[in-house]
Amino acid sequence: MASESSPLLAYRLLGEEGAAFPVNGAGGPGGASARKLSTFLGVVVPTVLSMFSIVVFLRIGFVVGHAGLLQALAMLLVAYFILALTVLSVCAIATNGAVQGGGAYFMISRTLGPEVGGSIGLMFYLANVCGCAVSLLGLVEAVLDVFGADATGPSGLRVLPQGYGWSLLYGSLLLGLVGGVCTLGAGLYARASFLTFLLVSGSLASVLISFVAVGPRDIPLTPRPGPNGSSLPPQFGHFTGFNSSTLKDNLGAGYAEDYTTGAMMTFASVFAVLFNGCTGIMAGANMSGELKDPSRAIPLGTIVAVAYTLFVYVLLFFLSSFTCDRTLLQKDYGFFRAISLWPPLVLIGIYATALSASMSSLIGASRILHALARDDLFGVILAPAKVVSRGGNPWGAVLYSWGLVQLVLLAGKLNTLAAVVTVFYLVAYAAVDLSCLSLEWASAPNFRPTFSLFSWHTCLLGVASCLLMMFLISPGAAGGSLLLMGLLSALLTARGGPSSWGYVSQALLFHQVRKYLLRLDVRKDHVKFWRPQLLLLVGNPRGALPLLRLANQLKKGGLYVLGHVTLGDLDSLPSDPVQPQYGAWLSLVDRAQVKAFVDLTLSPSVRQGAQHLLRISGLGSGWLLPWGLRP
Repeated sequence: MASESSPLLAYRLLGEEGAAFPVNGAGGPGGASARKLSTFLGVVVPTVLSMFSIVVFLRIGFVVGHAGLLQALAMLLVAYFILALTVLSVCAIATNGAVQGGGAYFMISRTLGPEVGGSIGLMFYLANVCGCAVSLLGLVEAVLDVFGADATGPSGLRVLPQGYGWSLLYGSLLLGLVGGVCTLGAGLYARASFLTFLLVSGSLASVLISFVAVGPRDIPLTPRPGPNGSSLPPQFGHFTGFNSSTLKDNLGAGYAEDYTTGAMMTFASVFAVLFNGCTGIMAGANMSGELKDPSRAIPLGTIVAVAYTLFVYVLLFFLSSFTCDRTLLQKDYGFFRAISLWPPLVLIGIYATALSASMSSLIGASRILHALARDDLFGVILAPAKVVSRGGNPWGAVLYSWGLVQLVLLAGKLNTLAAVVTVFYLVAYAAVDLSCLSLEWASAPNFRPTFSLFSWHTCLLGVASCLLMMFLISPGAAGGSLLLMGLLSALLTARGGPSSWGYVSQALLFHQVRKYLLRLDVRKDHVKFWRPQLLLLVGNPRGALPLLRLANQLKKGGLYVLGHVTLGDLDSLPSDPVQPQYGAWLSLVDRAQVKAFVDLTLSPSVRQGAQHLLRISGLGSGWLLPWGLRP
C-alpha cells in the first residue's frame, strides 16, 4: 500500500483536507479560500428568505381568498411534498462527495453528463433570472400600494406616479441596487441577508401578534374603475377578529378575477403563484462554492429552512382564514399592513424580503452561469461570464444576469410571470431527482451518500410529481420548456463536451446488460432463433476496411468480434503491449461504421493466439473468418 499511486486515492485523501481543489475549479470562484460561509448564513438564511420571497407578505390573502383554506392547505402540502422529495435527492447528492461551485448545475451535469447537465443548468439559470424579476415586481407593487398616486387609506402618501413605464423604471432602479450588492461579492450578500433575516423575522412576529391584539375593523379597498370608466362606490374589506363564521365562509374555494391582472383565477394559476414562493430550496446549494463544508451545510440547512417556512405558511393560512373576510383577502393582497399594530414594520418586512429574495436569485443565477462558462459548454457566448474579481467574485456573470433580469422586467406583472418561473423551477427539480434516481438504479460504486433517508422510490415519485405539476400549471410553458431543453441538449451533443466527467448512462447500460446476460441461458438455445457469431481475425487493419464491412453484412444481427494477435511473451516484456492498442482499434470500428466488439491478445504464436481468441470471445456454434490473419 505504501507504493500506491492511484490519482483517485490521492484526490480523495487530499480533498478531505480541502487542499486538493484547484484555485478556480472545485471551490468555485476564488477557490478554497473563498469558502467562508457557515451553514446558517450560507444555507438557512438565504433559503428561508428565498422561500418566503414576496409571497409571505403579499400573496397569503391571494391564495386563501381564491382557493379557500382547505384547497390552500392542499396546495401547500402538494408543493412541500414535491419540495421534500427534491430535498431528499439534493441531500443524497450533496453528501456523496465534494460539491463544487454551481450548486444544482454541478450536481446534475456531473451525473447526467454535459449535454443534459448543460441544458438543465441553463434552464435553472433562467428560472433564477425570472425569479429575481418576480421578486422585484412584487417589491414595486408593494411600494406603489403605499406611495403610489392611486394608493388608498390613511397611510397612502400618493407621491409616486403610476403606470407601466413608471413601474418598469422603479424595477430597474431596484435592480441596480440589487446588482450592486451582488457585484461586491458573497460576503457582503451574506451580511446583508442576515440583517434582512432579522428584519423579516421581526416583521412576521408583529403580524402574528396583530392577528390576536387588533380588534375588528373595516379596511378601505383600492377603488377600481367601472365598466364604462365610471367610478364605483367605495368598497371595504372586513377584519373580524377570530370568528367561526368567517372561518366557515373561507373554507371553500371562491375563484374570481385577480384585481392586479383582470384574469380569472383557477386552481392551477393560484398554485403557480404559491409554488413560485416556495421554490427557493436551491438557494443554499447555489452558494456551494462559498460554503465552508457544503456536504454538511446543504442538507442540514435546507431541511431546517423547509421545515421552518412550512410552519410559518400553515400558521398564516389559519390566522387569515379565521379573521379576514373573503372580500379583504381577494381585493387587498397587502392587508397585513392594514391590520398591523405598527404598519411601518410590515412595510420594512415586505421590502426586506423582496430585496433579499431578488439578491438570492441574482447571485444564485450568476454562480450557475459562471459554472457554465467555466465548463466552456457554450463557447464564446458565455466567455465574459468567466471574468472574476481579485477576490473571486464572478462580476462578469452578475452583469450578464442583470441584463437578462432587466429584459424580464418588461413583463410588468408578478402573476403573469409566476407560471413560467414555476415551470422552469420544476424542470430543474425533476432533473435533480432524475440524477439521484439514475445513480441509485445504476448501483454506481462511487455513489455512497452519508444521507440515507431516500430511495429510488422517492426519486421516481419526485420526477413524476414535478412533471405532472408542470403540465397542470401551464401545458404551454411545460411543453415549451421541455422543447427548449431538448434543443439545448442537441446543440451541446453536436458541439461535444468534456468526456472526463463520467456518464451515468454508461453505468445504467452496464447494469442492464449484465442483468440480461445472466438471463441468457445457453441451455435454452434453439435452432429456430440461431444467429451467426463471427470472429474476424485481422492482421493488418490498414487494408481491412472492405473486409470489415463484408463481415458486418454477414452477421445479420449476430455477434461480431474483431480479433488481433500480437506476437510476444509477456514475461519478457516490461509492460503489456496490447492494452494501448485498444483505443486505435475502437477508432477503426467507428471509422468503418460496423457493429463489432474488439478482442486483442498477446501470444507466442498466431495459432495459439487464435485459440485464445476463440475461447475468450464466448463463441458457440459460430463461424471463424481467418482472413487477413498474418500480422
